[in-house]
Amino acid sequence: MENKGTENGAFSFARSESIGGRKYGLAKIQTQQEKPNEVCHDDSVPPVRAQTIDELHSLQKKKSAPTTPIRGTHGAFSAMSEEERHRQQLQSISASLASLTRETGPKVVKGDPARTAESPRVTHVGHHSYAPSFGISDSALKFTHVLYNLSPAELYEQAIKYEKGSFITSTGALATLSGAKTGRAPRDKRVVRDETTEDELWWGKGSPNIEMDEHTFLVNRERAVDYLNSLDKVYVNDQFLNWDPEHRIKVRIVSARAYHSLFMHNMCIRPTPEELEDFGTPDFTIYNAGQFPCNRYTHHMTSSTSIDLNLARREMVILGTQYAGEMKKGLFSVTHYLMPRRQILSLHSGCNVGKDGDVALFFGLSGTGKTTLSTDHNRFLIGDDEHCWSDNGVSNIEGGCYAKCIDLSREKEPDIWNAIKFGTVVENVVFDEHTREVDYSDKSVTENTRAAYPIEYIPNAKLPCVGPHPKNVILLACDAFGVLPPVSKLSLAQTMYHFISGYTALVAGTEDGIKEPQATFSACFGAAFIMLHPTKYAAMLAEKMQKHGATGWLVNTGWSGGSYGSGNRMKLAYTRKIIDAIHSGTLLTTSYTKTEVFGLDIPTEIEGVPSEILNPINTWQDKKAYKDTLLKLGGLFKKNFEGFLHYKIGKDNNLTEEILAAGPIF
Repeated sequence: MENKGTENGAFSFARSESIGGRKYGLAKIQTQQEKPNEVCHDDSVPPVRAQTIDELHSLQKKKSAPTTPIRGTHGAFSAMSEEERHRQQLQSISASLASLTRETGPKVVKGDPARTAESPRVTHVGHHSYAPSFGISDSALKFTHVLYNLSPAELYEQAIKYEKGSFITSTGALATLSGAKTGRAPRDKRVVRDETTEDELWWGKGSPNIEMDEHTFLVNRERAVDYLNSLDKVYVNDQFLNWDPEHRIKVRIVSARAYHSLFMHNMCIRPTPEELEDFGTPDFTIYNAGQFPCNRYTHHMTSSTSIDLNLARREMVILGTQYAGEMKKGLFSVTHYLMPRRQILSLHSGCNVGKDGDVALFFGLSGTGKTTLSTDHNRFLIGDDEHCWSDNGVSNIEGGCYAKCIDLSREKEPDIWNAIKFGTVVENVVFDEHTREVDYSDKSVTENTRAAYPIEYIPNAKLPCVGPHPKNVILLACDAFGVLPPVSKLSLAQTMYHFISGYTALVAGTEDGIKEPQATFSACFGAAFIMLHPTKYAAMLAEKMQKHGATGWLVNTGWSGGSYGSGNRMKLAYTRKIIDAIHSGTLLTTSYTKTEVFGLDIPTEIEGVPSEILNPINTWQDKKAYKDTLLKLGGLFKKNFEGFLHYKIGKDNNLTEEILAAGPIF
């Protein structure tokens, strides 16, 4: 049967070809042209301005906007050509990657090697590459491609294409794996002990600073630099620490993974194009060669992991761990050293500010409610973890937040939940293989699942992240012994004592299944990161509080009416009422009574909080058990403080004695 088109139709079906009477294939389409030699095409839209597919792809992406105009001649790169500025920038990166034995850096070129048709010639040293001259070696025969300050979108592409275990979740976040290490390795952290740090840093029992010598650091640095230079490409981030522009620190992070680059893009302060033009030489450099192990036969090495700080060289080397938190906390340790030298106090705390400009600092170990209580929709968030207190006021050290994800829910933590979107890194989470929806309750990889996102992802973040001098300093403790009051007003000496103690109590399971409280002390509420003796930080805190009229508070978010197992957890609603009363200033005008042993001043009434729970002895039915438990906790405080008794500040020991007198007495 033959299908014929209409008389004026454009085409008709021809008969199918047949061989031996059998039909094969489809009918041929015959077109009819109304005019001879006319090309048949779709002219509903103009044709693309490309002759080849490569040319079409080149049209898809346009060049970034021109570099920001240089202001006058004040910047490091001011009053020079665009080409010269790029050359100096690459020269600076090459210098960062320099081998100390060869005294020169590698040849570096900007861009992804996968998109480069052929390697640039050595003779060409333009605004895209820098090629230093040095003796012939394998490293002299190759270029190291530098992926410099890439955007989140570019880093997503790199991670998805080149890093196994990288996926995009259903909300748009980048899910990654940190390898064998899913948390920090404090026992593998080393600090170079030299003529300067010998006297300045806190060494010995109780100190987080484990020493290494200069030579061993250089061995590990050389190992890290050689590894990074052996790669086809490295990621370089130039960013800032500290939102106070007068005291900010320029940091450079050289890493081998897009995951690490995006993590630090989120966690450090992101420079504007103009600030990047004037960046110049960094104040501190991180070499993250975490995929490559250290040599266990190297002196001071106890495993294949080593995180090394050299404060004199202003460098940090990471070997044998891909956990990104090492970079964040390593830089925090650096600020704990550099800032006090400028009479600036670095603090492991949350910080928020009210609409009237009243700033509050929140200190607390894990599980005390620091994140929950510092996140208040009636106040602006300055930061969730790391801050500086200078003569200018408070400032956030970081440009992002690093939130725990385990058991995260939209109802309990809506701000964190909503922040996990495009641009956010989620570490070690488990997700549905089809929908990519994350199961935040799943601990298959680790319980320490995390999300790193820019602070502007929090709706009530205060930008820039700075504020006036604090009015209130709130020390949080989750007392599972149930003997500390819900809130106490502290004297300056008491604030120093409890700040140095850094107390909370965890609920730990024993072998026979019975759970009991376990006291935990972390000096300055962040012992793992401090570099100087805790008393120095405490003295600075008291000095600033006295100078600016701040009040210290001890808030118990733990148990009431008995220890864990017999008492009850303090209701969050009551704790929020207490915090509200601190912010409003009403707690300063109420009457107080003093407790036994710890000598704490406790208010007699707070609006919205039952008066009977304000004094813990009232909530215990067994008064003897209360006193025994109170003495037990007091003894634990005393034992912990023995490690700080023999440290002197100044010519005498008066300050230490004053702090000690503010502790438990019995």
